[in-house]
Amino acid sequence: QVQLVESGGGLVQAGGSLRLSCAASGRTFSSYAMGWFRQAPGKEREGVLCINSSGGTTYYADSVKGRFTIIRDNAKNTVYVQMNSLKPEDTAVYYCAVKWGYYCSGGMDYWGKGTLVTVSS
Repeated sequence: QVQLVESGGGLVQAGGSLRLSCAASGRTFSSYAMGWFRQAPGKEREGVLCINSSGGTTYYADSVKGRFTIIRDNAKNTVYVQMNSLKPEDTAVYYCAVKWGYYCSGGMDYWGKGTLVTVSS
């Protein structure tokens, strides 16, 4: 059974940083694309960024370019997102998701339950 568990969310002031982690279990994820999505209050869930099985990054949200970095550690079956220069509009529940295959395009196969990030102004 595949499980994705996010951690690292919390309250941070604007301009601050957070690193979210997603620990995956149930199989080996080196052949999976791994991504981060978010859902802000009152809004639909949106893609943030994704890393393919070779380590290449796809940004779904232009607003995070230059501020967010995604990293994967296949030995630990873990994907991280380092979030710098946080803004109040980054406030959301952040979800980790994975999909079988190289590419980040297309629907994700498995989802975590999310971790809340709140950025105060």
